[in-house]
Amino acid sequence: MHDFFFYLFGALTLLCGVLVIANPFSRSPVTSAMFLVLAIACLAALFVLLHAFFLAAVQVLIYAGAVMVLFLFVIMLLDLKEEQRRKVKKFGLITGLVSVGAILALFVNLILGSGLEGPAPAPTVEGGTIPLGRLLFTQYLLPFEIVSVLLLVAMVGVILLSKRELK
Repeated sequence: MHDFFFYLFGALTLLCGVLVIANPFSRSPVTSAMFLVLAIACLAALFVLLHAFFLAAVQVLIYAGAVMVLFLFVIMLLDLKEEQRRKVKKFGLITGLVSVGAILALFVNLILGSGLEGPAPAPTVEGGTIPLGRLLFTQYLLPFEIVSVLLLVAMVGVILLSKRELK
């Protein structure tokens, strides 16, 4: 039963993530933000299934709560309307597909070359916040900082992409 829920929430996370970008129901950015909230909630459920209760709580409180309120505030502040369908530029489409293919090839190469055989070792501490914080700010400090800069760039990108031209 545990595996069923893991695959169910994993599929729902991917589905909601795709619906954030390619939303067939509405072109409103608020609808996309709501699908992002659903994706974050499904990710929190995956953390619960992995017995990472602290991460699940942080996922819901920080990301689904605070960050999504910030995103919705920016959307409402910029007074974004429903977007018109744009023509897809061939160069951008080809460049995007090549980029996705390259990243996918890197992931497959990394996974196949990792040399891991068999199941992963069991975690030593389940849900402990002190070991998690120590690990996050020592061994994983660079990825943590990269994600924070990526969130900042995404916020600036949203503002620049949605800014209307002055007449």
